[in-house]
Amino acid sequence: MATGYDVIVLGLGGMGSAAADHLAARGARVLGLEQFGPVHDRGSSHGGSRITRQSYFEGPAYVPLLLRAYELYERLTRDANREIALLCGGLMIGRPDSRTVAGSVRSATEWDLPHEMLDAHEIRARFPMLAPADDEVALFERRAGLLRPEATVAAQLELAAAAGAELRFEEPVTAWEALPGGRGVRVTTPNGVYTAGHLVVCPGAWAPRQLADLGVPFTVERQIMYWFEPEGGTAPFEPDRHPVYVWEDPEGTQIYGFPALDGPGGGAKVAFFRQGIPCTPETIDRTVHPAEVAEMAAFAGARLPALPGRLLRAVTCMYTTTPDEHFVIAPHPAHPAVTVACGFSGHGFKFVPVVGEILADLALTGSTPHPIELFSPGRLGGRQT
Repeated sequence: MATGYDVIVLGLGGMGSAAADHLAARGARVLGLEQFGPVHDRGSSHGGSRITRQSYFEGPAYVPLLLRAYELYERLTRDANREIALLCGGLMIGRPDSRTVAGSVRSATEWDLPHEMLDAHEIRARFPMLAPADDEVALFERRAGLLRPEATVAAQLELAAAAGAELRFEEPVTAWEALPGGRGVRVTTPNGVYTAGHLVVCPGAWAPRQLADLGVPFTVERQIMYWFEPEGGTAPFEPDRHPVYVWEDPEGTQIYGFPALDGPGGGAKVAFFRQGIPCTPETIDRTVHPAEVAEMAAFAGARLPALPGRLLRAVTCMYTTTPDEHFVIAPHPAHPAVTVACGFSGHGFKFVPVVGEILADLALTGSTPHPIELFSPGRLGGRQT
């Protein structure tokens, strides 16, 4: 039995690598365990880009965490000396009473965030690749943009290792248990048994298995990301001319998209927000079918007529969603030596570094100054403390 760790981190994707980074930076003896290789594409922390924004339609309660996440992403960029974020501006588009627009306005107003409101004519004039309906409007946030998920995870792993964390890859956790009397935790893998004072569980789409006793009804959904080569070339879609966007139709269907990145072959990425097919990590269909490509091309083409040219590629990922689409970040109600972070419901990556900070707080001190009351598992009928 290997001993001597202060904290074991289960899962080294976005959240787990952030936790390992923050814990090691504070001098904790950290063991990180990951069932796949570093910066893998089997979960939810891949795909080249993720939207970041502060005028948050999911609720004003998220804004303080976003403000801190922006600070930490800037610090990560400096410490890792690589591009992590690109703030090219962002549009939240739909009818004025849509969740996307009205929710964004609510957060921007409550927190006095800089933003502009554009009508359909102003959207078309400023961003000519977009074709909103006459009754659609947009909130434009200049400090919105995109994050690089693979670069983020790689940077956090490198910094964690440099600060002394022991990171083990291709080593799945087969079991974990809290030791009696609050004496820490025991974690089992095919390679051995490890003990530590605390366990941080960041299981992504494996939450239903690793956290079955939490009592939260997680749903894992298959999602698809598409990259198209725009008709006429990528120049009008490049980041200095084209923002990120979330666009909601009158029926509540949302798509989200990005400028064209990484040169002529990079393409412009677009995807449906939610609408995923339930799956498990073991049963997910990783083949993208022609009918799915056609559906995406038709929906996006009605709003960005030049976008759905030639399909360059399409890949799958997974959302792990809670019934109310809010996160779960909390001490495990039944095990004080265990902290959990999961159920990020397709909108969690922008919070990665602040979640890492919160997890380090909880693991080392048992509390955090950040507002995380919204993320208690008890709200969903899960176990109570």
